[in-house]
Amino acid sequence: MNTLRNTWQQMMGHLPVPHVRGWKLPMRVAGGVLGVYIVVCIVFAVLWDHEPDLFDVGENAARMMESRNRQVVTGVPTTSALITMAETLLDKRGGYLSNDIFPPSIWMDNVPNWEFGVLVQLRDMSRIMRNDLSRSQSQSQEDPDLSKAEGKFFYRNDSWIFPETEGEYRDGIAYLRDYLDRLSNPANTRAQFYARADNLASWLATVETRLGSLSQRLSTSVGKRQLNLDLAGDSAATRATEVPLDEEIRTPWLELDDVFYEARGQTWALIQLLRAVDLDFADVLEDKNARVSVQQLIRELEPTQDPMWSPVILNGTGFGMLANHSLVMASYVSRANAAIIDLRRLLSQG
Repeated sequence: MNTLRNTWQQMMGHLPVPHVRGWKLPMRVAGGVLGVYIVVCIVFAVLWDHEPDLFDVGENAARMMESRNRQVVTGVPTTSALITMAETLLDKRGGYLSNDIFPPSIWMDNVPNWEFGVLVQLRDMSRIMRNDLSRSQSQSQEDPDLSKAEGKFFYRNDSWIFPETEGEYRDGIAYLRDYLDRLSNPANTRAQFYARADNLASWLATVETRLGSLSQRLSTSVGKRQLNLDLAGDSAATRATEVPLDEEIRTPWLELDDVFYEARGQTWALIQLLRAVDLDFADVLEDKNARVSVQQLIRELEPTQDPMWSPVILNGTGFGMLANHSLVMASYVSRANAAIIDLRRLLSQG
């Protein structure tokens, strides 16, 4: 019996253990697949971390009209620029990333914040076109295509299904194209674009508030103490709740790059729209001797699109050894905002 037992143990000792070898192979395959997947994600993240270049607004308008055998009329540069901006948002390298739920897009935040910045200006201009630029007076009827386009662009920017954001924005582009077709058709007098000083001033007022807020968010990257000026200038003014008269405001460290790239997106869009305005409102600006002001405003914003050579957004102190990219951006934005205030003053003068 002992001999039989010893023989059995020797046989079992020399036999391979199938379950151990069976686990090692799948683990190695899974590890290899995971490694390849991570490398592929990193490669695509690097390729998609890209901001589109500025385009020529005048050539863009001429190209759209050439495809329709139409002439460039008032309103075409602004409308065609808005269409191309929206298409760039969706069709740039990597596509639209803000609503992606899979790697590498879900790990990326620079480009999605850039997309949101562009979207802010896209929404503001689409609203101004619906409420002011396409209407002769406050009691006139709004354009149906612009009304639908505005609603589509105000759809949430991060929906990936039921319905997806891209689908809603493409519908908005389609409505803008319908408006552009009617606007450039000499036989159709219902679609209009009124290049008046008061209409331009309405849009500039919106831009002024956007840039003012953006400048504050950028400049608080290093933190600052600020007195509350909410009720300054009106002794009878009141507010809903009491707030501190003196407080320290600072952008959270993890949000520094978010605000920076949102500013890059907003200024990218503004440069395009201001170039279009320079074409559509040329006569009004010449009459007010303000065209050079618009062109200088564009020059103030152009440095915001300079290439980023640093892999991270640096946040050095104002006079420290390291750069502070947010403060540099805030400087450009503040100067542009001051130029807009001066431009609005020129437009309001007779």
